[in-house]
Amino acid sequence: MTTMKQAPYGSWESPITSDLIVSGTVGLQEIFCDGADTYWIESRPTEGGRSVLVRRDQNGQTTDVTPSPFNVRTRVHEYGGGAYTAADQVAYCSNFSDNRVYRHKEGEAPIAITSDSELRYADFEFDRRRNRLICVQEDHRGAGEAVNSLVSLAVDGQREPTVLTVGNDFYSSPCLSPSGEQLAWLTWNHPNMPWDGTELWIADMGEDGTLGNQRLVAGGPQESIFQPQWSPDGVLFFVSDRSNWWNIYRYADGHVACVVAKDAEFGLPQWVFGMSTYAFTAPSEIVCVYNMNGVWHLGKIVADVPSLQHVDTLYTQMSGLCASGGYAVFAAGSPTHAWSVVRFNPTSDEIEILRKSSDIVVDDEYLSLPEAVEFPTEGGLTAHGFFYAPRNRDYDAAPSDRPPLVVFTHGGPTAATSTTMNLSIQYWASRGFAVFDVNYGGSTGYGRAYRQRLNGNWGVVDVNDCTNGALYLVERGDVRADQLAIRGGSAGGYTTLAVLTFRDAFAAGASYFGVSDIELLAKETHKFESRYMDSVVGPYPEARDVYVERSPLHFTERLSCPVIFFQGLDDKIVLPNQAELMVEALREKGVPVAYMPFEGEGHGFRQANNIKRTLEAELYFYARIFGIELADRVEPVPIDNLA
Repeated sequence: MTTMKQAPYGSWESPITSDLIVSGTVGLQEIFCDGADTYWIESRPTEGGRSVLVRRDQNGQTTDVTPSPFNVRTRVHEYGGGAYTAADQVAYCSNFSDNRVYRHKEGEAPIAITSDSELRYADFEFDRRRNRLICVQEDHRGAGEAVNSLVSLAVDGQREPTVLTVGNDFYSSPCLSPSGEQLAWLTWNHPNMPWDGTELWIADMGEDGTLGNQRLVAGGPQESIFQPQWSPDGVLFFVSDRSNWWNIYRYADGHVACVVAKDAEFGLPQWVFGMSTYAFTAPSEIVCVYNMNGVWHLGKIVADVPSLQHVDTLYTQMSGLCASGGYAVFAAGSPTHAWSVVRFNPTSDEIEILRKSSDIVVDDEYLSLPEAVEFPTEGGLTAHGFFYAPRNRDYDAAPSDRPPLVVFTHGGPTAATSTTMNLSIQYWASRGFAVFDVNYGGSTGYGRAYRQRLNGNWGVVDVNDCTNGALYLVERGDVRADQLAIRGGSAGGYTTLAVLTFRDAFAAGASYFGVSDIELLAKETHKFESRYMDSVVGPYPEARDVYVERSPLHFTERLSCPVIFFQGLDDKIVLPNQAELMVEALREKGVPVAYMPFEGEGHGFRQANNIKRTLEAELYFYARIFGIELADRVEPVPIDNLA
């Protein structure tokens, strides 16, 4: 039996190093089934963050479909998703560097089927009946706001794109009926985001590929529709939150009916294209994933009954579900199992792992398991989060000691944290830090009403919940009151900066490409989010005073604790000036501050060296501020105004 060493929290030596995290780890997303073939995209940090399309055939052989330097990503809505489709072992992919769509067929050189790099494409549907693609087009050729539409593309690239429908601000999810005679799609207009209100339309598809008899099926400004999909026998299904919960519905004979009513979320906020939570394995048999209180579950539905049967799995996070040949394929993970592409047999309930995001094996005794925590917050309400206590089989601290806490604030803000294995969280917990991953009001997974707590209250509800969550853990005796840190990226970076500016509970923070001036965000950001602030802050410029009141940049005199900033210089969503203005203000004020800009990185870091550097730099920063002697040897970070 190994004797545990006693050492202060935060100073423990851990096998979960930054090198371990970036070595051999890939991102897995955008799963697609075509007959016996399964496709997915691998984001590879060791290849500069390049996204590679991979195919697994019926014999279990896995090959790269897209050779270097092709990067299968799209910039539609800037966040992308839905970057490819495939049919009969031919893939059609958006290439990130030039926005063009390429046809990839084994044994042939890639062929561009679009020509203008000012036209971006996403959310592809293959029209077998007419041998063409149907997709979203985002036109950046004009001087004003980009124009979005649904178009068709000739797979040989010999014809210009044909516009099928246009006129609304946004389109997504084109979906052909099995006969090819009807097309369904989603659309919405400013100021709505797709989780606020969308419309589901269908139209008849002529032999010439034009649309006729377009009609509204469901949705509106106060109803969010997600993932329209036709059953194999031609019935239209979709997810709606009309009951407060994103549940599955079907449309038949002019009527909409709920398939299974449940206080659970079968939908997701559509930040990216191509999201999916259910699929048909037979005409009336559905495999689905759904979220209850922040934890995902697997289920089977018999639509004609209807009934929902829960399937026990070891996974707590699941998404990207598709089906073919009677099997369902999706991405899944848990606190102790890395994110993986898995295949599910609904007859036997057996699950087979097709691809793991990482082959890294970490002893379970170094892994902290999340504790679901409900805590009181403003207005007599309850908020949610996942608490990770320090854990390392080789170390313990003095019985009277308590660990420092790092609060994680997720982005979005309309999003949610995940309970799947996150080595970045374990990086902290295995060194003796506690971590609290907060699903503040406005997060998804708890119903529309919880999601709408943030309406008009961004910078208030999230700030209160993150602060109250940390103080709750202090009161519970889990962490030190004088060593509280908070960190987050993008919208989570804004919450971080707002907490540090407008509250006094925290002693340090880290902003990853975070927003410091929400007025600048409203004026400078891209089309997709250009009216997002209307719902979570207020209409601009009418509510300009509110924007100013909630922007940390205007109140640096109230910020007196150290902050480290990480910023991609190619970020088109939160521009670098958001960080640089804040850093300069803190330098002038004399507050300890560090700034680390990264060439070649956008909104989210993808390159292995940069991911490693940010982890170590944040650890070094907290160690200097909290007076912790690190076990790790990390490259120092210049910190202004720190003696």
